[in-house]
Parts: sequence; C-alpha cells; structure tokens
Amino acid sequence: MKLYSYFRSSAAYRVRIALNLKGLAYEYVPIHLVRDGGQQLKPEYRAVNPDGIVPTLVDGDNVLHQSLAIIEYLEETHPQPPLLPAAPADRAFVRSIALQVACEIHPLDNLRVLKYLKHEVKAPDAVKDAWYAHWVERGFESLEKRLAGDGRVGALCFGDTPTVADLSLVPQVFNARRFKIDMSRYPTIERIADYAGQIDAFQRAAPAEQPDAE
Repeated sequence: MKLYSYFRSSAAYRVRIALNLKGLAYEYVPIHLVRDGGQQLKPEYRAVNPDGIVPTLVDGDNVLHQSLAIIEYLEETHPQPPLLPAAPADRAFVRSIALQVACEIHPLDNLRVLKYLKHEVKAPDAVKDAWYAHWVERGFESLEKRLAGDGRVGALCFGDTPTVADLSLVPQVFNARRFKIDMSRYPTIERIADYAGQIDAFQRAAPAEQPDAE
C-alpha cells in the first residue's frame, strides 16, 4: 500500500491511525500542502487525486480518495480488528460522530478554507483565527453534550475499543490545540482524546512522528 499524506492533515491522520490499528504496512509519500505553492496542486499529484487533496491510498490497482471511504475500505478488506461495532444502531452512532467531525467541523476549518480567507478575502489573521475558533467550538459544544450523555461512551467514544469515531476525533483535537482552543471546556472530548493518545497505533500516527514532520 502507498499513502499520500501530509503530517498535519487531519484526514490523512485518520487513515494513518486506521492502518496502524489494522497492522498494515504502507509506503508514506509526503505531499506538502504549503511548500512550492502546495504540492497537492501540482499536475503530478492531480493525476493521482484530481481534487488535489490528501490522503490518497493506493492498494494495488485501487486508487482511493476521501478518508472515511478509505477507512471503510480498510474495514471491509481487513476486518480485524473491527473499527465499527456489531449492532446496526451502534454502528450508526459511531459513524455519526465520525461524520460530525469530518463533515460538520473539519471542512469549515481546513487549510483550503483558511488560505482562501487569508489570501482571497484578505481577512486579517485575527479574523481568520476567530473563524476557526467559532466553528470548532460550536461543533465541540454539541459533540461534548452527545458524548457526555450517552451510556455507550467509555474510555473512548464507544466503549474502550477504538472505532472510526476516535479516528476522527483525535486529529480534530490535535488541530484545536494547535490553534489554542480551550479544551477544558469539553472535558469528555479531552478525556477521550488523551486516552486514545496513549494507544500505540495513535501515537505512531501522530503528526510529529511522520517523516515529513517539521
């Protein structure tokens, strides 16, 4: 397998955790999202991923895009250990957390949006940072209530075993901390992220551990 990744990409971070949990070896191909005007926008990479985003996973003849679709592919092709619970309602619960992060929080604050605000809208850094904080905090407020009030939550988002929900939550918390979001306001989210951070597969997937880390 070959993973096109950027060390700070939340989406690529999710996939790295999944690969580690599944015990799958892969070749890491760094795509720097800032250097050279954004290596993801170069024709060479656009030929691999026309959207010009990371991650992309290449598995034999299969070229896979979108982090959650890649994780579902890994779940179906390498089912052990499972990243989704057995019961349909529980699977929906776990997926809903992953989607809340990946579709409701992350897209409003990813690098493309922040670069657009800075370079096209000409928003000052203070405005850009306020934008980031607003959408992360709004998303975390509702997610905190869900996690704090659901009996299925344990040490992690669903019991004590990593699921797709944790794979999505941990990278978002990493980025929130990088942008100085006060995580003490979200004690359940913070507790889950800190617990997951002690798991080897999560540790090895962390941005600082990647070959392109700066």
